[in-house]
Amino acid sequence: MMIKKPAREAPASSLECQANASHPAVHNEPVLAVKNIQGNIIGGFNKDFQTLLFLKIVNVSNFKTWLSSLVPFIATAEEVLAFNRLFKEIRKRRGESRAVQATWINVALSFNALKRLKDDADDFNDEAFKQGLAARSHELGDPLEANAEGNKHNWVVGGPNNEADVVLIIASDDRNDLFAEVARIEQSIYAARTAEGLPTHSGVQIIYKQHGAVLPPPLKGHEHFGFLDGISQPGLRGRISNAPNDVLTARQNPENPNQGKPGQNLLWPGEFVFGYQGQDPEADTITTPGAVSDAGPEWAKDGAFLVFRRLRQDVPGFQAFLDHTAEHFGIDSNLFGAKCVGRWPSGAPIMRAPKADNKELADNDCANNKFEFRGEEGDAKKPEPHKHSENEHGEGLCKKDNFPEAKPDLEGLVCPFAGHIRKAYPRDDEFDSAPEGESPLNNVSTQTHRLLRRGIPFGEPYRPSDDPEFADSGDRGLLFLAYQTSIVDQFEFVTKFWVNNPDFKEPGSGFDPILGQNNQDENRERIFKFTVEKDGKPETHEVTLRQDWVIPTGGGY
Repeated sequence: MMIKKPAREAPASSLECQANASHPAVHNEPVLAVKNIQGNIIGGFNKDFQTLLFLKIVNVSNFKTWLSSLVPFIATAEEVLAFNRLFKEIRKRRGESRAVQATWINVALSFNALKRLKDDADDFNDEAFKQGLAARSHELGDPLEANAEGNKHNWVVGGPNNEADVVLIIASDDRNDLFAEVARIEQSIYAARTAEGLPTHSGVQIIYKQHGAVLPPPLKGHEHFGFLDGISQPGLRGRISNAPNDVLTARQNPENPNQGKPGQNLLWPGEFVFGYQGQDPEADTITTPGAVSDAGPEWAKDGAFLVFRRLRQDVPGFQAFLDHTAEHFGIDSNLFGAKCVGRWPSGAPIMRAPKADNKELADNDCANNKFEFRGEEGDAKKPEPHKHSENEHGEGLCKKDNFPEAKPDLEGLVCPFAGHIRKAYPRDDEFDSAPEGESPLNNVSTQTHRLLRRGIPFGEPYRPSDDPEFADSGDRGLLFLAYQTSIVDQFEFVTKFWVNNPDFKEPGSGFDPILGQNNQDENRERIFKFTVEKDGKPETHEVTLRQDWVIPTGGGY
């Protein structure tokens, strides 16, 4: 949860002075309290190096004092947004540059921690947050077998016996700067100790430390399976200052004023930050705001829920599955991988590149997310012409691209219904049935289940070897971090009702082959159905997945 931030002077690069003159005025969108919102929520750290420190509170009084001393170091959305604008301006002039660098800290607290700190913590209305991830892991499909690596009792952090009260996120552009800041924090924690080695000054002890880093070239921006990650993120409605055109997300799609970049729907900020209007699942379009998001306690305004999952990735196991399955069906391994993920390794969407990878498409961020599954632009309309083709922050209007447009895929012939990107975000897909109390699936209701993802890989890239003696068994995977205002209706909904539901979106579609889990089967077997073209005709296959390639090894709410 958020910590309330004291007012401070604006950064040297004032946000209001940098109001974006090329954006249409959006008087009806709220001004967010960017001085009071943590910067990894709004803006996002987007740093190459990160460390997560997991802390246990051992003395509440001392912890309160120590936490107060940390507050001035916590990066706000105001700082992060100002940095991002300055970084874009310098990169536009100089190309890739290390002239501007920063090291930032954010903090999150568990429900159990807040109960020890605040008398009204029971007022939180999200049951998942109050129970914690470990208590609900079985609902997410995590292994039930006591000796399974992914069973919560075997997690490296966040299990029943090693739950963290606090997590610090430290991020930097430079590895040495990161380690220096982590060392400073550790020094402040262990400034004084008892004879048993427990801290007496800070009131907390470090129970786990996790480093993460962007993978080195040629895998920069990719996850360990080799696929470009983080392409599809929601845009945010709302303003940074009182200037009517100083918006959080640049409006770069000239064909659809309700998107940032093409394919990036603009959502009301209450989906991700408490105290603002969110989406209305019953509305006719995504432009209609819904109710104000309310955490329960009034002081939680401008905060968010953070979901953390430490996901180990079995790279050789996944690659062997792709190779063996592709060979069995007589298809290309990269094509089968694209069917599983919904994108080629480069990040090119299979909806726009159905037969082969297209690096040029992948590198065009005005094109690589521009597609729907039904092929309809339900909220599109002709916007008012922009006055400028580019603004002072280098965020120009997207030009019409020359890549093949995505065709309607109502039967899941191009991107399988169980393909990862379609399972996790079905876009404009429609589905008549829904869990009790939920709206039927359509483009409007889908937007109430989105996440702001801030993940980063951990571990070194996999190094294949033909010699079993030198097999690379290193610990690697993804530090999944995501912000939302309802863990139940966002992270858990996506996991339970989409990713792990073999009958979504159509009966027998199968599980998400990347993240899907099935603890209802004693062997954890999952099915995946996909279609390929053979001799000019569609040929549908069903394959059984007999092992997990993504294993939960830690986490917390």
